[in-house]
Formats: sequence, structure tokens, C-alpha cells
Amino acid sequence: MQKRKVGVIDLVTKAPTRSMWARIMFPNFASIMPQVVSSWCEQDGHDVNLVVYTGFEDLADELPTGTDVIFITAFSHAAQLAYALSALLRSKGAVTVLGGPHARAYPEDAVKYFDYVLGFTDQEIIRSVLSDCSQHRPIGQHLAAAQQPQSLPGVRERWKFIKQTLDKAPLVKAVPMLGSLGCPYTCSFCVDSAVPYQPLEFDVLRDDLRFLRTKFKRPVISWHDPNFGVRFDDYLGLIEEAGPPGSMAFVAESSLSLLPEERLKRLRRAGFKAMLPGVESWFDLGDKSKTGSQVGMNKVRQVADHMNLIMRYIPYVQTNFVLGLDADEGPEPFECTKAFVDSAPAAYPAYCQLSAFGQAAPLNLEHQRAGRILPFPFHFLNTQSAMNVRPKNYNWVQFYRHMIDLTRHTFSPRALANRVRASGTLTVAGLNFLRGATAQGRGRAAYYSELCDRLETDRQFRAFFEQETNEVPRFFLDRMKNELGDLYEWLPRGAIHHDPNAYLASHQAGPPPIAVTPQPALA
Repeated sequence: MQKRKVGVIDLVTKAPTRSMWARIMFPNFASIMPQVVSSWCEQDGHDVNLVVYTGFEDLADELPTGTDVIFITAFSHAAQLAYALSALLRSKGAVTVLGGPHARAYPEDAVKYFDYVLGFTDQEIIRSVLSDCSQHRPIGQHLAAAQQPQSLPGVRERWKFIKQTLDKAPLVKAVPMLGSLGCPYTCSFCVDSAVPYQPLEFDVLRDDLRFLRTKFKRPVISWHDPNFGVRFDDYLGLIEEAGPPGSMAFVAESSLSLLPEERLKRLRRAGFKAMLPGVESWFDLGDKSKTGSQVGMNKVRQVADHMNLIMRYIPYVQTNFVLGLDADEGPEPFECTKAFVDSAPAAYPAYCQLSAFGQAAPLNLEHQRAGRILPFPFHFLNTQSAMNVRPKNYNWVQFYRHMIDLTRHTFSPRALANRVRASGTLTVAGLNFLRGATAQGRGRAAYYSELCDRLETDRQFRAFFEQETNEVPRFFLDRMKNELGDLYEWLPRGAIHHDPNAYLASHQAGPPPIAVTPQPALA
């Protein structure tokens, strides 16, 4: 295969930022797959330049130059930035490739703006791209492996690229690791619900942990598993074998059903400092929270007690909620959440609005069949800036009035003070205050208030939300233009808009011929 000059761009964020939270944390949110792709390319003898965009770099100066092919990884909220970058890089002669969550969720849109769009990606898919490395325009090729890769380059192999990213982090430096792919739960709104659970190689994970102990006095490891600890004894066993108790610190996302007290004791001994359990709903998904048929305030009391138990052993806990689910009706889901905030004050509540990301989750087909998907520009699809699924049991003003009330309650001076007082350490107290007192917390109440005011006073704004028109309100277009800056001018014609029902159309038409296997010579 011809030696290529390869660029890899990891879009951690969608626009420039100067927030203190972003400065401290965004370098720690870098994705693993851009590092994996970079490692695979180097293993095959190509020259690689990895760029991680956290919002503080001058992206125009950071872009790889003189490259043959550039891989871009993006979540959907960074899709418009990715589209603009692709147009700019194509103008300089580069072949462009899109991977990551947006490529999996919206391949039928992304192929208009990239030469290749990748679904499940393994090393053979990357080799087939680099072997061909040709322009595919106006419609790019959609390539996908049959399943997630069976193995990935570990931390030792990716270290060059990990260190490059962590050098941008001023305080917290968390090394990203993966112990498994997919999830055993089947939450219909979740992007991992249709991906079979698959543990990765324990020997590699154990070796990586030992390797990190040679690089840091006390390494911090952030597990990127959708649900860490499904095979609890196996994972804790390899952690305990890799180093003495407390020699490493860990962050992980898990479900409450996996966190009884005897496991919490073992997690504390191993060095777990932060957990992100999902509550999701007070009226559904009892299996994940181990609450069975309990709903409403009964579930609140049970979950709050469990959270307070967790925080006896784990200093930092973030609880994840999805608001606007079809099981929600009236003020009760929001009142339940407020009661939880008061009953478990040290737990940081993270609120997501129900969102449908194209092909990413099975439930999206039902929403599209029901005609409930709004064509918001991708730039706002981060589960917080816009809700692109029309609520089943609320009108828009009702929903946002409840969101405003909940957000103000959660991040009121009283709630912030309670959260800080209940925090177990000064570090946790500082993080809780920083998140709650800035745009991460209180700032959202002001944003939701503006949306609600416009829904009540701006007829064209309301018409878009009520699906009477597909014309995106000027409020959102101006905001996107301002945030993208000079790169806004590079957005291709039509790149602001997309078909919100493209998944349904492709599903009704039958499976498209997009799954590609590598050529025999490359296998």
C-alpha cells in the first residue's frame, strides 16, 4: 500500500470557548477512536498528525497541511463544524473521512459532504480507505464493518497520542480507557442499546494499568464504557492485580443495579473517585436503577437512599436524567426530580432532554413514524440546547416552564450551598460549584427562559416547534453563525438542513448497499 500523509481531527467541542469548566475538563473528554485510528495508521507505516480541538485552539492554524486524507470524528452537535472543515480541506486537495457518533447516526446526510463515511470501524476498514484514497463526489462512500472490532490498541500503543492530548489539561489529567463495547441493557432511547455487549481483552487492560503507573505517580483513569462493571469481579480483579489499593484513581459510568454496598466497598479500596449512574426516569426503566416496579416518589426515596449510600464510598457522583420521555406526564416527573435534589444534595444532577439522533437508537423509528422529529440543525443536538422530539404529553411552553422551574431549583443559591456543604472533599465542592454556578448549570435556566418567551411571543418561532414549517428560526441560525465564526462561510449549500425522517425512509426502502468489506488483498 502507498504510504499516506494522514490527518486525524477529534472535535471535542463544536465552537470556540473560554469557560473555566471547558479549560479544565475538555482535554479529558477526548475520544478514544481518533487515537485508535491514528495508531492503526502508524502501524501500517503512514505519517499521522492528530489534532484534538477543545475550543481553545485556533483551529485554522491547527489543521494538518499537505495531507492525503483527513479523518474527522464528531458528535452530532459538531456536525456543522465538521462539514465546514471538510469543505475547507477538500478545497486544499485532501480526501475527507467522517467517523464517530454522527457518522453512525446520520450517514445519509454525511455522505453529501465527505468522501467516506464510516459506521462500525475496524482496522481493515481503515486500510480500505487508505488503499483507495480517492475523491467520491458528490456522494461519498458509506463503509461499515459487520460489528465492533474484537480488539483495540491499548494505552501503551496509543500513549503518544494520549500524552499529546493530556498536555493540554492544566489540572485534571484523565487517561481514557475502554473495558467493553456495547451495553447489556435495552433502553430504547440509548445509542448503545442495539450494540451487543463485548468485553475487551483483560490481559491488555491489566498491562495498560501497569504501564500508566510508570507514567504517573497516581494515574487517573476514565473508563469510557457505556456501563462499567457488568462483569464486576473480572474488572475489579484485574485492577487489583495491576497495583496496590489506592495507587490509581478511577472514573466510570455505571447503573445503580450494579452498585450494592459490598461492591461500593471494593470500588473505594480500588480507588474509584467518581461514578456516573443513570436514573433516567421516575416512571420507567426500573431495571437499571434496581427499583423494579417502584415509580414516582417511592422510587425517588429509594434512589436517593442509594445515592447517599454511594457517596459514603465514592466522593463524586453525577446522576443522569432524561426529561420528556413518553412515560412522563404533568408536573410530577419534575417535582420528583426536585425532591431527589433535596434528598441527595451532594449528587450532581445532569439533565438531558429526550433527543433522537437519526439511526442511533431503535426508538427513533417510532418517533419518525409518528411525525414527531423536528429538523433542528445538528449544531443544537447535544440533548440540552434543543429537544428535537415533540413531547407526547406536554405542549412546548408547558415543557419548558417545567424545565425552567427545575433548573432554577437545582442551581439556586440554596441548592448550590447544600451541594457544596454535602461534598466530601474540597475538590468535589469546587467542581460542584463551578458546574452549577456557570453556564453548565444556572446559565441553562436563562437559555430555557428565552426559548419559552419566544414560543409565547414569536409566531414564526412557535410555528417551527409546532411543525407547521421547516424554516429554522433566525434565533438558532444567528447563534450557529456566531459560534462557528469564519468557518460558517465554508458550510456547503444545504448543510444547515437535513431530513429528520431519513432513517425511516431508508428503513422502508430496505437495507441500502452500504456495508463494505475490505478487498481480499487487504484482508
